[in-house]
Amino acid sequence: MRPLSEIKNDRTLAHVVPLVAFMVIMLPWQFVGDLIEWKHPLAPWWRRYPEHWLYPLQSLIAIALLRFFRKNYNFKVSPRGVLIGVLMGAVGIGFWLLPTHLHMVLGLEGDQEGWLKWFGVMPRDDGFNPQDLSDIFGGSPSVYWTTLILRFFRAVVVVALVEEIFWRGFLMRFLLNPDRDYWAVPFGKPAWVSYAVVTLAFVLVHQPVDYVGAFVFGSIMYGVAVWTRSLMACVIMHGVANLLMGIYALYYAKYGLW
Repeated sequence: MRPLSEIKNDRTLAHVVPLVAFMVIMLPWQFVGDLIEWKHPLAPWWRRYPEHWLYPLQSLIAIALLRFFRKNYNFKVSPRGVLIGVLMGAVGIGFWLLPTHLHMVLGLEGDQEGWLKWFGVMPRDDGFNPQDLSDIFGGSPSVYWTTLILRFFRAVVVVALVEEIFWRGFLMRFLLNPDRDYWAVPFGKPAWVSYAVVTLAFVLVHQPVDYVGAFVFGSIMYGVAVWTRSLMACVIMHGVANLLMGIYALYYAKYGLW
């Protein structure tokens, strides 16, 4: 068995393990969800709304892993990189939200079919609602705000870190030199193969209703990585995008977005 100090300094593990662990935690719910989730008025809260404890568990484990591997990440960023990340985060999430916003402003009702469904022009109103758990506890404001803060922390901080560390920090490099020292590949080095594979993979880990939005967002993110050569700029873009998506989901009750 490898010593802990060696594992701790393994750059590949540091960039891959946090996202893998983050995704594996949700696999039981996805494949045997009926054994976990029980939508019954008499069911305990952790059975009625398992996302309210699974999501925080995801965050805690991911943050622990990121902290354990922290010396392997290069988060240097310039004011220019911050500005680009913030602006492109707003632009990218604007494209992502456009289909469901069109569903609303066009006065469409219910799920759509055909090309509208393919482009994601759907209501997106069924999903993570922090009020659900609060209602179980008598409408408790403290439960509501705790749930909401944990959800935003997961989306804005944890998801942005684990995904960008893997997609842009590791996979973009690995694809350009898989048989040799891929860590010698500069961050953000452009190539059609890395753009195609990373963007496609990013799309496929999302719901089909988000495929078009994820493709546009992933393409913009790839451009930010190449433009800034900064992992932190990508993390900022992702975090800003998820922050704005969460605000939008709450304001318009589009809970299916997040």
